[in-house]
Amino acid sequence: MTPPKRQRRFPQEPLPPPPPPPRPGVKKNPERLFVVAGKDGAERAELDLVTLIVASAVPSPSSAPEQTALLRLCTTPLSVAELSAYLNLPFSAMTVLLTDMLTADLVTARAPLVRQSVADRSLLEAVMHGLQRL
Repeated sequence: MTPPKRQRRFPQEPLPPPPPPPRPGVKKNPERLFVVAGKDGAERAELDLVTLIVASAVPSPSSAPEQTALLRLCTTPLSVAELSAYLNLPFSAMTVLLTDMLTADLVTARAPLVRQSVADRSLLEAVMHGLQRL
């Protein structure tokens, strides 16, 4: 037997629907990206998502918060995609920020390390012979 459903003596007004959840990567203040990116139309560095960025200077007290965070993150090589995700900035704003930092010699950009697509045959044979001896 199922218990009866409880009913309120004084029904409450229905609550308004909750606001939609914010989309990932979208900030409440869209003008903030303009402050980070600066004017549009300037020359931008040729950066890919996989370009590795390495800091070549320490952050100064007068630098912008984004530049300080970027310099602290780039003590080891990180790709532009990783930096964009860590700083929660879109790729376009990240390229503008990195272009300014590249011209100021605060960071250096380099192509990603590409490994050989096919392993060396002698190395594979050595591994195979070592496994056969086990």
